[in-house]
Amino acid sequence: MQEFLTTVILLLSSTLRLSVPLVLCGLAGLFSERSGVWDIGLEGKMLFAAFAAAAAAYQFDSAWVGLVFAILVAVLLSLIHGFASVTHQGNQIISGVAINFISSGLTVLLAVGWFALGGRTPQLQPEARFPTVILPFAEEMRPVPVLGAIYADLISGYNILVYIAFAAVPVTWWVFHHTRFGLRLRAVGENPAAVDTAGISVDWLRYRALLCGAILCGIAGAYLSIAQSAGFVREMSAGKGYMALAALIFAKWRPVPVLFACLLFGFLEALSIRFQAFDFGLGPALSTQIVQSLPYVLTVVLLAGFMGRAIPPKAGGIPYTKER
Repeated sequence: MQEFLTTVILLLSSTLRLSVPLVLCGLAGLFSERSGVWDIGLEGKMLFAAFAAAAAAYQFDSAWVGLVFAILVAVLLSLIHGFASVTHQGNQIISGVAINFISSGLTVLLAVGWFALGGRTPQLQPEARFPTVILPFAEEMRPVPVLGAIYADLISGYNILVYIAFAAVPVTWWVFHHTRFGLRLRAVGENPAAVDTAGISVDWLRYRALLCGAILCGIAGAYLSIAQSAGFVREMSAGKGYMALAALIFAKWRPVPVLFACLLFGFLEALSIRFQAFDFGLGPALSTQIVQSLPYVLTVVLLAGFMGRAIPPKAGGIPYTKER
């Protein structure tokens, strides 16, 4: 029984850790897409933020400085996206894809030029990473059957960015449903003309939504490189931005379902990691590849077969032209 409980707690703990960048990026996409701006560039912003965080943390020997640089880089990319798609009414999909391509190439180019380590940053020292947070009375409660193990090993023992990510979900829900900004944001994604008629700037609302998403993307990137890992490696986002977009669609653009969708995808990834050594009778190399591909395959299956009809914001992807 104790061994089974330990296995379950380890699996769930891994699920929470792996879900963090998905949750943050999913909420980032929620802000921008509920305002009517498709943000395919989540992957690129998270990747560039991860590089900025690792480079700054290495240079200044501080995880908090790395986090600030990650957010600044994500904000800059979001402003570029807004300038192209909101101010100049360009194609939002093309703008987002361009950000992904630029981030993929430029992070490696800068890493090679600055550190000459084949596209990665140097290994970070412990003081340049976010430390583990031990909640009060975690060790004292550990001997308590079941509840002690859950509190000490499943609830306690993560870095601060994990707690920020999951706290961001109720905060986002509250912003969308109980603040003037959130109500206007939902309105501008459905009927920007009505918002404009009320004397509210549609462009300014969409820029603010992009900035909110940029902050969350910056935190997600910093988590990848200076919390979950000890440095940046090329393409370390590994498609998590796209998976977050899939989770956002799966959740039908609602904050709490976004959390559960991301936890589901994180659980699938945790399962794939735990069962990497499982042999399907096809040889160890091929079996490992099959297991590693399961989260992505199951993501497609879930979206295709179990999601039902997802209705996006009516003004999503449509540039708004102010009537004269």
